[in-house]
Amino acid sequence: MNKAGVAIYPGSFDPVTNGHLDIIQRGSRIFSKVIVAVLKNERKDPFFSAAERAEMLALAIKPFDNVEVARFDGLLVNFAKEKKAGVVIRGLRAVTDFDYEFQLALMNRRLEREVETIFLMPSSEYTYLSSSQVKEVVALGGSVEGLVPDFVEQKILEKLKKNGNKKKQRDS
Repeated sequence: MNKAGVAIYPGSFDPVTNGHLDIIQRGSRIFSKVIVAVLKNERKDPFFSAAERAEMLALAIKPFDNVEVARFDGLLVNFAKEKKAGVVIRGLRAVTDFDYEFQLALMNRRLEREVETIFLMPSSEYTYLSSSQVKEVVALGGSVEGLVPDFVEQKILEKLKKNGNKKKQRDS
């Protein structure tokens, strides 16, 4: 199969889940190169820093030889032009995602007509999965085995422990 050009898969990936990796793997079969773009939007109050998220993604994408990780801030279409990417990949888990993603795609098209958006649905076992749910389950003592790479659960636990120690020091 001839592969299309360069695509960008943007997101916060806070943290990366197996749902994200499912989209990355499928995108890597379609495009000659996929750039997983970690948004550095600190206004979202991320659990992990952009550097930590990029580091986890770099470990998670090792099996894919045509996928790389980059960090960006600002307009996605400007980043896409800079990277010579003609396509933005977005994942749609459920109908509830569609309205928001549709609005983003239309705004991106208005800003840059040369950058197209395609939507990929994750495999059925990941349609309900979100990074927020993963963090909450781990924080409440549940297992996220099979939902994230093994090392991600450990990173969440380490971060919760570190943040818990900081909170205890502030409360003292």
